[in-house]
Amino acid sequence: MIQLLKRVPLFSELSDDQLDIITSITSQLEFEPNTVLFERGDPGSAFCIVVKGSVKVYTSNDEGHQKILAVFHPGDSFGELSLIDGKPRSATVETLEDTILLTVTNESFHLLLRAHYDIAQKVIIQLCSRLRATNTHVYDLAFLEPSARIVKNMIRSAKLHGERSEDKLIVHTPFSREATAGLAGVKLHILDEVLQDLQEEGILSIEEHQYSIDLAKLYDSNYIL
Repeated sequence: MIQLLKRVPLFSELSDDQLDIITSITSQLEFEPNTVLFERGDPGSAFCIVVKGSVKVYTSNDEGHQKILAVFHPGDSFGELSLIDGKPRSATVETLEDTILLTVTNESFHLLLRAHYDIAQKVIIQLCSRLRATNTHVYDLAFLEPSARIVKNMIRSAKLHGERSEDKLIVHTPFSREATAGLAGVKLHILDEVLQDLQEEGILSIEEHQYSIDLAKLYDSNYIL
């Protein structure tokens, strides 16, 4: 369990002893595919860590059209702001497959922070880091061309969830068009045009259960990261 918590950005700077304390206030829950964990506007009462499976975070309009904001895999976490302010959720979260989560309630977390200032300080630093990353993402959406946003988000995801093999980043999960388009803020037809170009140039290879990005070919191409 400690090794999993070390992969969670919010807890990455904590010692093993501090992670033992975090472990003591977690609960493990299992969910079937397509289970809505919470909807936008629901009370924020828990922080979640993906142990197994994956979830998507999205918003939707009155017509039911979804905009995917993120897809989380094992080691990823979400709902950290609810640990601090307990305000309503800003997006809907749904499982994509059989999923196991570790959860921490905001009540338990506040009690822990009052008793352990050293943990509180490190957690606050990590929350600031997450906010800076969000600001960067907003900048990308505002100023980068669609093709650059697509490639940048693919590289970011591959670095987080894949492995390096010589000049390639290999991700051992199916490629999600919907998630990639949502993260880059583009329509699916635009994404498909970029994907076709990337595959024709040998930069991207998509198989049934994995995909890979050739970094050497990417850096020799005209795509701006």
